[in-house]
Amino acid sequence: MAKSLFLSREVKVYVEFDGKFWEMPVLDGFSFSQGTNTTEVTIAEMADSSNNSRRGRIAFNDSLNPVEWSFSTYARPTVVNTKHRAPEEVLWAMMAGASNYDGTEAVNIFDDGATTPVPVVKTTSTTSLDINFDGSNKLEFGAANIYFGFPSNDGSATDADVYYKCTGSVVNEASLSFDLDGITTIEWSGMATKLTEGTVPDFGTSNVNLVQHGLNSTSNFIRNRLTQLTLSTADNHLTTDADNNIDAYSLVLTGGNISISNNISFITPSSLGVVNTPLGHVSGTRSVSGSFSCYLSGDTRGSAELMEDLLNASTIVQNQFSLQFNVGGVSNPKLEIACPHAMLEIPSHSVEDVISVEVNFHGLPADIADTDEVTVKYFGS
Repeated sequence: MAKSLFLSREVKVYVEFDGKFWEMPVLDGFSFSQGTNTTEVTIAEMADSSNNSRRGRIAFNDSLNPVEWSFSTYARPTVVNTKHRAPEEVLWAMMAGASNYDGTEAVNIFDDGATTPVPVVKTTSTTSLDINFDGSNKLEFGAANIYFGFPSNDGSATDADVYYKCTGSVVNEASLSFDLDGITTIEWSGMATKLTEGTVPDFGTSNVNLVQHGLNSTSNFIRNRLTQLTLSTADNHLTTDADNNIDAYSLVLTGGNISISNNISFITPSSLGVVNTPLGHVSGTRSVSGSFSCYLSGDTRGSAELMEDLLNASTIVQNQFSLQFNVGGVSNPKLEIACPHAMLEIPSHSVEDVISVEVNFHGLPADIADTDEVTVKYFGS
């Protein structure tokens, strides 16, 4: 008997970028959809001599919204042939403005496609997988195709796999949350121009175009409980030390998060008589923000002292801190997220059995035209 239902736990997700396919192990809760904009025409008139009044309505399809997709992945740094890689490296490349991928053994690098290419994801390093936004000052980003596949899985020749294809996909936002007991997870969301029912992706002879890194490994997951924060100020007038030294704060986290957004929007024409489809996307303001929480501690250079410094500096137009999350601690596998020019808000208290504070921050560039709000590094095991 042919299988009539498809199960989300059997899903296969592939990202096609510059002729290559990355298999993406996703978590429960993924979604993809495309809505329709309609216009309704109604009639409102008084009654005629026979007490009749037309009361009908008619609807028209005006345009299709961009496809909206989202899914979550674990951050899984791994080492392949002495090089640091990750299954989700292609999503970071799309996020950071890449449009090309050189997949030769000697290079393996994503760049922005300029005449003089700017690397945005370096997978060549034997030390780390480096992600930067040096090539992200682009109006349009390199697009990819994302396939959501639901296997028939019953061995029947009459029951084929079902694949849905999000054509022209771009990554709009990446969000990381690190709580005490979880595994480091990245929530990805974005848009695409078109949703169609497709076929099985063509990976080439012997899957030559299929990239699979660390999918079967059990040693490349990152534990949030080991996360550490390095925080120091670049403004010596924020410190309360008698000698006015610039020192690092000593904070032990209880949780935190960071979000990176491209604020992408799609352009759709509005011609009459046709169902208009999105033409393409444009990038908006690059935004980096987040928060971290810890107990209120009176230790030297602890959270109470940070609170005091920020309160004393409440009249400063723009404070500046160097902030680095060592997600997973100091040993590999781990993930480093650095905001060298972060601006902190005054912490808020949470009154529970143990008093804690939460600090919101904004990752800013050194100059408004720069692209150094944030850098990300993966260290595989």
